[in-house]
Amino acid sequence: MKTSVALCTYNGEKFLKQQIDSILNQTVKVDEIVVCDDQSTDATVSILNSYKEKHPDIFKIHVNEKNLRSVKNFEKAISLCENEIIFLCDQDDVWKPEKVEIYHHYFQNHPEIKVVASNGFGIDENGKLLDVITIWDVIGFLRAKKMELNFYDILNFSGNFATGATMAIKKEFLPKALPFPITKGFHHDEWLALVAAKEQKFDFIDDKTFYYRKHDNQQVGSVFYKNTKKQKENLIQFFSPDYKNTSFGNYKFLLKRISKAYLKNDFLFENSSVHKGIFAENMEYFKNLFVKLKAEMKSKHPFRFYILSIVDSIQNKRNIERK
Repeated sequence: MKTSVALCTYNGEKFLKQQIDSILNQTVKVDEIVVCDDQSTDATVSILNSYKEKHPDIFKIHVNEKNLRSVKNFEKAISLCENEIIFLCDQDDVWKPEKVEIYHHYFQNHPEIKVVASNGFGIDENGKLLDVITIWDVIGFLRAKKMELNFYDILNFSGNFATGATMAIKKEFLPKALPFPITKGFHHDEWLALVAAKEQKFDFIDDKTFYYRKHDNQQVGSVFYKNTKKQKENLIQFFSPDYKNTSFGNYKFLLKRISKAYLKNDFLFENSSVHKGIFAENMEYFKNLFVKLKAEMKSKHPFRFYILSIVDSIQNKRNIERK
């Protein structure tokens, strides 16, 4: 299997060399590095050109005519990649030498999977390991507790744990995922994971395959938490909504999440002409699940459900009056 790397850059001179060197020093060599620079004003393009001079058969550098920003820049870089496996790559991280090899083995052993993300380490600006829990640790925590993982539900109801910098995708999957929808607070990595998970073609591997750098100039990157037992328990609870737990509070929690997921998908539906079918199915799924859980809530907690209904009715009336 031949591999491409979709590397997006923007004023990344400080850490770019470390990232590129780590890509070139893989135990399984990459076949192509496609770089899309988003109108950098520092030495980024000069650094890229120096690598292209040394490795002309690997590097393909494109400087955008205008600033596309992260989501559309990655869409462009991915679209230009030619090989079977495409790695998404940020400009400021560092890959472990075995990263490509680990993904190669995974795809060979799981041909049905089209999008894969992984765990990783946290480092500071100087490359020092951070003593933190990461968002990627959560999946391992859930697996250790023998919890059944429904990635589609987790992505919809809890949040995104599949960071683009950890992601590799099969080129054959691109027609399902492109173009990326543009919505504030919704990024290309979450979109890729969500679409793949809906078709049960997404998976997460617990190997730590890279070093994710925390620094002041990051565009996106809230993935680190305090390394405490309480924080670990909070994350497990947040990312594992228990549909079998019949407590009244848990029903309220789940219904609130479903409503939030519905609103997000409704907005995406209105702003994506290509993927309307996906969003329509999503919203039908949320509607059915909401009705099911609300009926269970009413059946098992009738008195509290009655009180909640009165409270909601009063709140809705006040909201209408304010308008």
